[in-house]
Amino acid sequence: MATKPLKELKPNEKGKVVKVGGRGSVHRRLLDMGLVAGTEVEVERVAPLGDPIEVKVKGYHLTLRKEEAANIQVEVA
Repeated sequence: MATKPLKELKPNEKGKVVKVGGRGSVHRRLLDMGLVAGTEVEVERVAPLGDPIEVKVKGYHLTLRKEEAANIQVEVA
């Protein structure tokens, strides 16, 4: 299955986290927020200019910056 960055998903699209990139504290923060491999994510809303992106992870809402979402590779459902 093809993967793409989370930032490219449209509202209501779902995917499964395959890989979380980033360095140091950014990487750690994404993992701490529940964005680990195998986790289902759903894009709820994308701001008009694409930043921020609101996603639903493990039953809660999370708002990510576009740069953060670019570090998360997802397999689209």
